[in-house]
Amino acid sequence: MPLSDLVAPNAVYPSLRVNSKKQALQELAERAAELTGRSEREIFETLLQRERLGSTGVGNGIAIPHGKMAKMDRLFGLFARLEKPIDFEALDGEPVDLIFLLLAPESAGADHLKALARIARLLRDQDIAQRLRASRDAQALYVVLTQPQTTTA
Repeated sequence: MPLSDLVAPNAVYPSLRVNSKKQALQELAERAAELTGRSEREIFETLLQRERLGSTGVGNGIAIPHGKMAKMDRLFGLFARLEKPIDFEALDGEPVDLIFLLLAPESAGADHLKALARIARLLRDQDIAQRLRASRDAQALYVVLTQPQTTTA
């Protein structure tokens, strides 16, 4: 199932340079704000609030920070491949180098959960994760993220 309805080509970052989880969330919030027209602070606070409930580092070097925001009109995704892995307090204790940010309208309900499940399923596929780690430019990353998957992971 393609993610092209969640992430646009201009929302893919091939080599984000950050040194910490907080810095990663700040950078992602800044970039998401540029693309959505929403407040960077509001996005950052939404992400921090969710992280306080438990890390969105899901394991195998992957994090899916997410949150719901008032007045969002649609689901919004942003993908970043980190230049070097960082501690994200992931469930498995492993550092994170692939991050998919998801913002959803407050009213999204099941659509938000379905989108999270789609993202998690895609990134858990070891072949996909390996290809994302090997890709060095935004267009190649976008293709890996959005092409229809033939595997049944």
